[in-house]
Amino acid sequence: MEVFTKERLLQVHERISPYIHETPILTSRLINEIADCSIYFKCENFQKMGAFKMRGATNAILQLSQEDQKKGVVTHSSGNFAQALSLAAKSLGITAYIVMPSSAPQVKKDAVKTYGGIIIECPPTLKNREETAQKIVEEKGATFVHPSNDIEVILGQGTAALELLQKQPHLDLVITPVGGGGLIGGTALAVNLFAKSAKTIGAEPFEVDDAYRSLISGTIETNQSTNTIADGLKTQLGDQNFPIIQKHVEEIIRVTEEEIKNALKLIWERMKIIVEPSSAVALAAVLKEPAKFKNKQIGVIISGGNVDFNQIQL
Repeated sequence: MEVFTKERLLQVHERISPYIHETPILTSRLINEIADCSIYFKCENFQKMGAFKMRGATNAILQLSQEDQKKGVVTHSSGNFAQALSLAAKSLGITAYIVMPSSAPQVKKDAVKTYGGIIIECPPTLKNREETAQKIVEEKGATFVHPSNDIEVILGQGTAALELLQKQPHLDLVITPVGGGGLIGGTALAVNLFAKSAKTIGAEPFEVDDAYRSLISGTIETNQSTNTIADGLKTQLGDQNFPIIQKHVEEIIRVTEEEIKNALKLIWERMKIIVEPSSAVALAAVLKEPAKFKNKQIGVIISGGNVDFNQIQL
């Protein structure tokens, strides 16, 4: 396993800082009262393109040689990473090829186009996505950047927790939603390196609890269903982030769809900010197990705010 140091993560933060927002940390007195603890929300819904993924995408591109940057980058994604890589590439003046399933919502395709990404559509299976991306690598010489299973992406995502800990160094726990594992992997590294005694906890829907099962079995598990409102959490862990999660994540708490919806409404109504359902999973976990969090200082990473209102049923 790679050696990760404070210096390395600080260098990543310095590298990407000109291209990202340092997002605000918000609190809610009412939510603190309900949860019986002090929660500090790191609001990546205010990040450029509306999600934490801008951090990892930017770092991955900046780590390429100038020669490789000229040939462009490619990823397959129908969600936030498609937008993140497109905008990061545009900010740096390079080409981004985005492989998207034909079934991707038009609103997501439009967002990628707005950020300058070149969309290549393919049938909606993982095999087709991977094969199409590989074809672009071979034809264009572009570098493939995985949305979550890439060390430079993982380190970039960890800078959100780094910023949180720089402002709130005495946190007891930091909790993030778990999808592909990039955010929780990066967060766990940042917490391990920079927090005095804090631990990292993951939050996951019961409907897509592959990470919860993976920690128990010791191997990367897959999901049989993806029937969750938290559409950003349907992906699975990879061989780059799983060892980090195994080593540095304390536990993963699973929550029901109803608990996610209740947490989402609470954030919208009480904090007056728009967050996507995946973001609410972390707060749902805190509310689910009050004894675990009682009287503690909790950091919650709000992963993003890209809500497709045509799809959401509350």
